Amino acid sequence: MSSADARPRPLRVVQWATGALGCRVLRGVLDHHRLELAGVWVHSPAKEGVDAGVLAGREATGISATRELADILDLDADCVVYAPGPTGDPYADLDTVCALLSSGKNVISMNGLVYPAAHGPFLVNELEQACKRGRTSLHGCGINRGFMADVLPLMLSRMSCGISHVYARECNDLAKHPSWPMVHHMIGFGRDEESYLRALRPARTAMRSLYSESLHLMAAGLHIDLDEVDVDVDHRLAGADLRVASGLIPRGTVAAARWTFNGIAAGRPVLTIEAIHKADAARQPLWGPPGYAVRVHGLPSVTLTTGDDWITDPLSAAACHALNAIPVVCAAPPGIRTFLDLPHIGGRMRLDPSGGF
Repeated sequence: MSSADARPRPLRVVQWATGALGCRVLRGVLDHHRLELAGVWVHSPAKEGVDAGVLAGREATGISATRELADILDLDADCVVYAPGPTGDPYADLDTVCALLSSGKNVISMNGLVYPAAHGPFLVNELEQACKRGRTSLHGCGINRGFMADVLPLMLSRMSCGISHVYARECNDLAKHPSWPMVHHMIGFGRDEESYLRALRPARTAMRSLYSESLHLMAAGLHIDLDEVDVDVDHRLAGADLRVASGLIPRGTVAAARWTFNGIAAGRPVLTIEAIHKADAARQPLWGPPGYAVRVHGLPSVTLTTGDDWITDPLSAAACHALNAIPVVCAAPPGIRTFLDLPHIGGRMRLDPSGGF
């Protein structure tokens, strides 16, 4: 047998949705020597039937995008990178995710499911049963969770004993973020204050859902149980028109927000995540500069702080996280596989100066 014959076959990957994040994953699959594109699902009727290579800004692949779940279920594929955009409701996509898992395809979710147990036993049971039917695994990552707000605090905690509190901060400058749905619809920038406040109740529910997964994951890694998750939010208005990559933020509309999520145990906050979003940080100094921080309060205390250049491109970093996770998730035993269950997920060094994966 030749060395070429001995090499394992490429893992066949489906990219679900091709927004700003999904397109980065799609390009990564096409450029990866150990992955092979099996199919693409798209939201937009305008993208239906378009060649995957065209959607990714690459040469034609012969694979046309579809909007039909049945087309994806029928494919011979190892993994689906599921990136339909954050909903904040784990049940909104449950039927689709379960169908994909039941069809024999591992799923890497980029819109939640980082720690499904945070949402109770019903969700866990539905996902586990789908994994059992398809003999597949589910892993949730995402764009915010997995950077500073869950895995890194656990890594730093190995250097401390008697830990009393863990704090994680992310301050994001969205001036160059290209996604209108993310910046204007989900975060709410560009809305007048009355409209923003009306939307806060459902927004609180969605944000609690997203970030409670990170808090419960950290709690499980630190061997404690949370009694509840408390949410607080503050906002500021633009003092002038802000022209950013996702579109105009008019003067007098919401242009910055600070969300604080506290995991409560034994009657006090033990875990805190502070998530700050700014439409244009250069013109909005309140709440500190863009960047990241983790503080583990214990004996000794450990603090790590970085500037916003710690990650030069957060969207690409999230995409790489999913791409690097594919072989690990495909090799994992069936079931829900969180960061706590999987072996180390890391990148691969290449000595080829031409780049790529």
